[in-house]
This record gives sequence, structure tokens and C-alpha cells, in this order.
Amino acid sequence: MGDAPEPIAGAKWQAVLAELTERRAEFNAQGYVPRDFIEKLMPFGVYRHATPIRFGGSVLPPHRFLRLVEEVGRIDGSTAWVVGFASANTYLGALPVGTQKEIYRDGPDVVVAGGLFPMQRAERTKNGFRVSGRWKFASGCMAADYINVGLLDESAGGQPRAALLPADQVTIVQDWDVSGMRASGSFDTVIDDVEIPLEWTYIRGGASRIDEPLFRYPLLAYQAQCHAAIGLGVALGALDHAQHSGSYRGITGAPPVGERAYYRTEFARAYVALQSARRYFLDVAEEVWETVSAGEEASAEQVARSRLSAVHIADTAAQVVHDLSKVSGAAIIQNSHPLNRIRLDAQVPQLHASLSQHIYDDAGAVLLGLDPTTPGFLGPADPRGDRDRSRSSNTEEKTP
Repeated sequence: MGDAPEPIAGAKWQAVLAELTERRAEFNAQGYVPRDFIEKLMPFGVYRHATPIRFGGSVLPPHRFLRLVEEVGRIDGSTAWVVGFASANTYLGALPVGTQKEIYRDGPDVVVAGGLFPMQRAERTKNGFRVSGRWKFASGCMAADYINVGLLDESAGGQPRAALLPADQVTIVQDWDVSGMRASGSFDTVIDDVEIPLEWTYIRGGASRIDEPLFRYPLLAYQAQCHAAIGLGVALGALDHAQHSGSYRGITGAPPVGERAYYRTEFARAYVALQSARRYFLDVAEEVWETVSAGEEASAEQVARSRLSAVHIADTAAQVVHDLSKVSGAAIIQNSHPLNRIRLDAQVPQLHASLSQHIYDDAGAVLLGLDPTTPGFLGPADPRGDRDRSRSSNTEEKTP
């Protein structure tokens, strides 16, 4: 099982969070989280939690990893975005086991990044694929050991094929010019006429070759949950700011905001909305983990509730930040104001494809005993209409 990670508590973890507080402005200015800070997260199981146990991985249940992402996001949304993508190493379970062994040959703490889209045409060769192209949204790529790219492959039957390359074979174009999640370093990646062996490619979201609990956990639901946990952390950061800003006075001479009924009321509403949604979000994740840990497979209803709880917490978190911002005074528009960074980050998780608004429709359909309207919502091998199939995990949903 490998060395046990440090507990996600205590002085060492708090020291890492304190360093993040000191360095988040640095990360934002340069547009990415550097490798030296990523390595400081490794002893806490951030990356090895998604490594197969046979290759040195250490078990960190999803509901605990979500809380870890939340804690980081409470301080800095961009760093939480990069940390959250550590969960995406579960996609690599679809690679041949021999390839996975090579990936983890130097240890379980492997950092993988890479955007799948836009999918690029690949020439089939005797040994694999010859590829050139440019891909977007490779969050965390500046600190990555390996980088994924997406291939158009007719032999994949319409499913997206991903190729994994060592980071030194990929050119990173630092063109990330955004206002929200600026330090996520979601740069473009480029490769030029590279042949990629077939065994280093896999169906993105395809069935895992690893029979361990985390690799039985619904894969796309987990990715949605991790993105939602980022927004949750950002919103908790907004609540922290509001809670400690009651003495703030504007330039008009009006009473401190904490003495204003509308401020107290808005804070209370935001607090209870977020905490209620958070509890359901974590409870569902823990329930599904208990199911897969017992050797069972997540039911269609569990997948639907996992995804529903994720989109709901993402929407609730974004609304909470908006509502707190509107009562916090005009000073928040200053670039140096902490709530300005928070409000710019807050909507980004909500915009991710895994948290699209169609999830409500799909989840509602499943919970009503109907077919979801989005192909792949429940699982890769589940024909639409096969509601009785309990295995609903590894697939790749086709969303914008």
C-alpha cells in the first residue's frame, strides 16, 4: 500500500496552508502553481490517493479528498483547481497495466495534466498514432510529469481516445489570460509530429483495468464532485471574509456593516444554504464510497445523486459568493481586495462541463425511474434505457 500519508490535519498541514496564504498572490501574478509547492502537498496523499494500491497508492476516500480540496479552495481557488485534478489520475486505470507500472516506477506521487479538447486527428501507424496538434485547458501542466491530449480515432467507436506523454515531449504555450482561476495555469499544449505507442493511449473514461475501490467509484461523478468542491471552498472563503468584516465602514460614514440588518440577514442565509448543501454533498460521497468499498457497484440512483449533489453545491456556492458580494461595499472592486479574487473565482467551477445545468434534468430522470437524456450519464457500457444495470461509473460524457 505504500507509505501512509500524513494526516490531513495538524501542524504540518496547517504550515502548508499558511504558505499558500503567503504565496497565492505570487501564483496569481505568474499564472500557475509551481512544482515546488505541488511537492509540498504530496506527503498528504494528494496525488497517491488516485494511484493504484499495487503501485504504492494510499487510500484516501473521496469524501475525505473532497474536504481536502475544500480546505485548499478556502484559501485559494486556483490552487484548489490544480489539486482537484489529482483525482483525474483515476482515468489512467484504463491504460494497460504494464503502462501504469511504468508511470509509477519512481513512486506513487505522479502529477498528470492535460486538456482533451479540441480533439485532433491522429494517423494510425504500425505501433500507435502519429500526432500533431494544439489542445486547450491543461490545468496544472507547469508542474506535470505527464500530459494528456485527445485524439480523433475512428477505431474507438466514437469514444474519446486520450494519449499520455511525458511532459518533456510537450510544448506549453503560456497563453492563459483570464480573470477567474488565473493561477490554475490552464495553458495550451502543443505536440509536433510525435508517434505515441498504442499502449500509451486509452479510452478516456473507459473501463478500468484496476479492481480497487477507488477505481470502482463512479468516475465522472467523482470528477464533478472534485470540481464542485473547489467552488465550495471558495464560497467558504467568502463566508470567512464576511464573518470577519463586520467592523468595515465605507467612506459615507454609515454604521459598520455588521450593524446593518441586511448584512446580518444575507450572511445568515448564505451560511445555512452553503452548509446544508455541503452536508448532502459529502454524505452522498461517503455513502457511495461505502458501497464500492464493500465490493458492490454504485447504483444508477447513487450516480445520479452524486452528480446532482455536485451541481447543486456548485450553484449554491456561486450564488453565496454573489449574495455576500452585493452587501460587502464598493471596495471589493479593487484588485487588491480579497473578496475581489474570490468573486472572480467563484463562477468558474459552475461553468465546467461536468457541472452543466443539464445534470438536473438527467438526475431527475433517473430518480424518477426514467432514462437520462445525455448519453453516457450513467456509465460507459450502459446502453441508454438499461436502468437496471448498477455499474454506472467509467464513461466519457459528451458535453461542450
